[in-house]
Amino acid sequence: MRAAVYRGPGEIEIEEVPRPQVESPTDAVIRVTHTAICGSDLWFYRGLSDREVGSRVGHEPMGIVEEVGEAVTSVEPGDRVIAPFAISCGECEFCRKGLYTSCEQEESWGEANGGGQGEYVKTPFADGHLVRVPDRHADDEDTLRSLLPLTDVLGTGHHAAVSAGVDAGDTVVVIGDGAVGLSGVLAAQRLGAERIIAMGHHEDRLALAEDFGATETITARGDAAVERARELTYGGANHVMECVGAGSAMDTAIDVARDGGTIGYVGVPHGVEEAGLNVHGLFRGNLTLQGGVAPVRDYAEELMADIVGGTLDPSPIFTKTVDLDGVPEGYRAMDDREAIKVLVKPWE
Repeated sequence: MRAAVYRGPGEIEIEEVPRPQVESPTDAVIRVTHTAICGSDLWFYRGLSDREVGSRVGHEPMGIVEEVGEAVTSVEPGDRVIAPFAISCGECEFCRKGLYTSCEQEESWGEANGGGQGEYVKTPFADGHLVRVPDRHADDEDTLRSLLPLTDVLGTGHHAAVSAGVDAGDTVVVIGDGAVGLSGVLAAQRLGAERIIAMGHHEDRLALAEDFGATETITARGDAAVERARELTYGGANHVMECVGAGSAMDTAIDVARDGGTIGYVGVPHGVEEAGLNVHGLFRGNLTLQGGVAPVRDYAEELMADIVGGTLDPSPIFTKTVDLDGVPEGYRAMDDREAIKVLVKPWE
C-alpha cells in the first residue's frame, strides 16, 4: 500500500510500504477513506521534536472495515468506523474508567499498524477501540467530514472545556486559534458558556471562532493580550482553556485566570520544560490545573450524537482537502498557516 513517511524536518514522502494484516483474533484492518494532518504533526515536521526517520505518520483515520479477527464482535467488514488517535484495548484498568490514553497495551499508529496517513491501518483490540458510524450516516459525505474530528481535535477541545469546568452561564477564555482551540470554542458553546473569549493571532481563524460561538476575540500579543483578557473578564476568568502547548500559552493561561479558577490544558507541551512552569502563579492564585492528553474515545458517542443530530458541526476547521499525493503539500500549507487543518482522502 501507499502511506506518508517522515524523511526528516520539512520532508514527508509518499512511499510503498507493507500493508497491515490481521495477525491477532482481536485485530481489524480498515481501508482509510478519510484522515487528517494534525497540528501536533508539525512539531516533528519542523524538527522541534524527535521522530525516527522512515517512520509512518498520521493518527486520525476513519474508514471501512475490510477484515476482522475471529474474536471481533462489535464491527464487521463493510462497517464505517472512526479510529480515535490513541489505540485502546477497552479492558485494562485505565480503559475501564475512561482514561483510554493511558491504556496499558501502549499500541500506536505506525509500522505494523500502518500509519494513519495511508491507505490502510490495522487496529489491535478492535472491540475496545473502534467507534461504529450508524448505517444511515455511513455514506453521507457532509456528515463524515463532521465526524472525522472525533478522531482527535473535537474530543481534545471538549476535554479542555470539561477539564476547565465549563458549565452553563460561565465565562471562559480559550487560548489558541488552531483546530483544537476552535474545537474548544465549539465545546464551550455546547456546554452552555455565556461568554467565550477566544485568544489568537489570525483574523480569519478568530472569525471562525465567532461563527463557532465566541462572543469576543483578542488578537493582541504578550502583556497587551493578558491585559485585554483581564479587562474583558473584570479581573480574570474562572475557566481558562489552554489549547496550544507552548510555554508562553501556559503562562498566559495562568495570568488570565481569576484567583480560585481552573485551567483546562490539552496543548501538547513544547517549551514548557525550558521556560519552567509558573508554579508560583498557580500557587499564589489558588488555581487548579487539570487536563492532559485527551481520552477522546470516552467522548466519541456523546459528541457523535450531536453531530448526526445536526446540532454540532466542526467541519469548517478543514480549510484544505488533498489526496494522498497531496499530503506533503498539506503539511507545508499548515506549516505556513495557509490552512487550519487539512483533510486527506487517500483514495481520491
